[in-house]
Amino acid sequence: MNRIVERFQRLRAQGQKGLVVYIGAGDPHLEATRRLAIAFDRVGVDVLELGVPFSDPLADGIVNQLAAQRGLEAGATPAKVIETVAAIRRESQVPIVLYIYFNLIHRFGLERFATQAAQAGVDGLLVLDLPPEEAGKFEPLMKQAGLCSVYLVAPTTPEARVAQIVKRGSGFIYYVSREGVTGMQEKVADTIAAKTATIRAHTDLPIAVGFGVSTPVQAREVAASADAVVVGSAIVNRIAQWGPSPELVPQVAGFVKTLVDAVRA
Repeated sequence: MNRIVERFQRLRAQGQKGLVVYIGAGDPHLEATRRLAIAFDRVGVDVLELGVPFSDPLADGIVNQLAAQRGLEAGATPAKVIETVAAIRRESQVPIVLYIYFNLIHRFGLERFATQAAQAGVDGLLVLDLPPEEAGKFEPLMKQAGLCSVYLVAPTTPEARVAQIVKRGSGFIYYVSREGVTGMQEKVADTIAAKTATIRAHTDLPIAVGFGVSTPVQAREVAASADAVVVGSAIVNRIAQWGPSPELVPQVAGFVKTLVDAVRA
């Protein structure tokens, strides 16, 4: 069974909420990415999203843009990110989603990318700029490789379109809790409960809520309405702060542990 599907089934059976963590692959270098992934698994992270560095990350705010730039400068290519996933798999079975822009997959080759990602141990892809209507050739390759297709639903998505999107998704649905790009926020959106209820009316897939969740208090608040909480920029910001320090992994993993505890509560 796909690791993402298995993890959410386990969480549901235990009556628990999940934590999805996003980091930029290759920030500050790919060995750090490997070590962070293993540390996150040990503190209880349920799904790891690895952002594949891209020169034009249009869905991302400044924190994640800078992480993508650092990843590119460190030489993190799609092929090397896939190799890093294979290295993670020697020590960890944490579910892994690649957060990626379609141009990278197109340049790599659709079938080749899906096959190599799956062989390395990737469990799903979240392709930021590939709407379901344009994924007709790609989805069968994903399914054949055993990968989940994670799609986004936005606050502005009409309900009729929500119904269309969730039928095409697998693994989980990612609800973007606010308009705009990724980034830390002082408070969470006040429409999360209503929007997640609308999504649930059309699917049994778990709903992960992200964009702007920055603190354990916010994570606990969002978990009340979601099946999982996604935290990215607040973690990426700490990676930027600790950078090459030998304390990078324990410091960042320590913060992530507070988020795990918050959503479990």
